[in-house]
Order: sequence, then structure tokens, then C-alpha cells
Amino acid sequence: MQETVETALATALRVPVPLTVAGRTDAGVHATGQVASADVPRAAWQDKGERLLARLAGLLPPDVRVRAFRAVPAEFDARFAALWRRYEYRICDASWGVDPLRRRFVLGWPRRLDDEAMAEAAAKLRGVHDFAAFCRRREGATTIRRLDQLAVERDGAEITCTVVADAFCHSMVRSLVGALIAVGEGRRPIGWPTALLSRTERANEVTVAAPHGLTLVAVGYPPDHQLAPRVAETRARRG
Repeated sequence: MQETVETALATALRVPVPLTVAGRTDAGVHATGQVASADVPRAAWQDKGERLLARLAGLLPPDVRVRAFRAVPAEFDARFAALWRRYEYRICDASWGVDPLRRRFVLGWPRRLDDEAMAEAAAKLRGVHDFAAFCRRREGATTIRRLDQLAVERDGAEITCTVVADAFCHSMVRSLVGALIAVGEGRRPIGWPTALLSRTERANEVTVAAPHGLTLVAVGYPPDHQLAPRVAETRARRG
């Protein structure tokens, strides 16, 4: 997606536009709240106004859209200035399957899930932990994360797992959902996902949930006057 948007912007603005995105997603994962930043000469976009959105709509494929843009302080960085990222994973356990109009965004599950047990297990995972058991480790990268929210809610036949943190490691959200599904099926006890936090390596018994049920829905940022300190803090921590 990033390369697709960069190419469309370069065509519309007639200058190269390398983007910094708030969150990189695995292949097959969706994003309705992605944020990107770029350094663009003022003259290249200032006279385009709202016409730029229409121009991009004509250049982008039908499954990619830029919904808004604005000038931001030079300190803004879509990745390092972010305070939090919110993902939603949707599961349908109806006996008749997923609504055909939502099949690309919702995981169909063939058996009824105990959403109350899933919610109880999820609540125990909130806070600062080493999520090594739920991550695909990358050389030099930490697996310690602060999980601000992990909630499970049912609406009819559809279950939504909402996950909020300042950052995630590779495959972490899909692994957390996979562990909660195991609890929801009754294959694992409610305390099992929490017990995995003692691991220092990835837990192979945790199934990574399919990518298409996951969507990046929002990214939060501090006020403009706090951008520079936030970027410095994030860069230092990740270094």
C-alpha cells in the first residue's frame, strides 16, 4: 500500500514523495486509520487544495483511498510521534458463516466461541509485559510492550477484539487473538495466555490468526507542542 500511495502522490505532485507510515501491517491486514507523513515542498501541493484528493482518487486502485491531508509541524513523524495504535480483529462464529459482504474483513469460525471467557483472559494480559511468546522476534528489537487495552465484545454473531498499545511487535496482535480463540473454544484455560508471559521465546503452540480479520483503525498523537519530545522519547526507547 505504501508504494502505491507514494507513486500516486509523485504523479499528482510531480515530485518524489517518500512516506513514513504510522504502522506497518502484515500482508492481508487492512487499515482504515493509517497515517503517513512526508516532507513535500510547499509549492508542490499548496495550489492543489481539495483537488488533490480527487486527483489521488483517480490515480489509486479502488481498494486504496487518501481521505484527508494537512500541513503539520516539521517535528511530526507518523511513526515515532504516535502515542497509541488501535487495532480491531473481527470474528464471526455464526453456524451459517460470515456475511458475504464482510467476508474480506471478518474471520469465519466454524464453532461457537465463549466470548466471556475470551474477555476474562484478555483482561489479564493488559499492562507492561514481555510478549516474546506472542511475537516473531527481530534481531535487536525488544518484545516488551505496554498493552493499554485488550477487550473482547460480542455483537450478535460477530466478536470484536480491540487492542491498543503504543507499539506492537511482529505478529503480536494476531498471536494474541489466536490464543484467545483457543480459550474461547475451551481448548485452553482462561489463565493460559497469561502463563505464556513467562516465556522468553515464541510459543509455537500459539496459532497466529489469519490476517484478513485484522484492521488498523486509529492512531493517536500528542498536541503539536509535544511532538518533538514524543519523537525523541520513542526513538530513544526503540534504540
